[in-house]
Amino acid sequence: MNINLTAIFEKSPHGYIGYIEELPGANTQGETLEEAKENLSEAVQLVLEANRKLTEDENKGKEIIKETFGVISA
Repeated sequence: MNINLTAIFEKSPHGYIGYIEELPGANTQGETLEEAKENLSEAVQLVLEANRKLTEDENKGKEIIKETFGVISA
């Protein structure tokens, strides 16, 4: 399975602002484009971890089926 995510980078007076078009909350900034790209990769990981934790909390006490759906690689 391949899922393509779109990174958007905008030049600002202080460097670059970046976000993932398909993943609300995954945004960052950096003094250079390279730094913004590295920071955005970390932001995606943090958003996914936070969403996983929120879902785990919401599902406590519920009968659920949990399985791996796919892998996104950067």
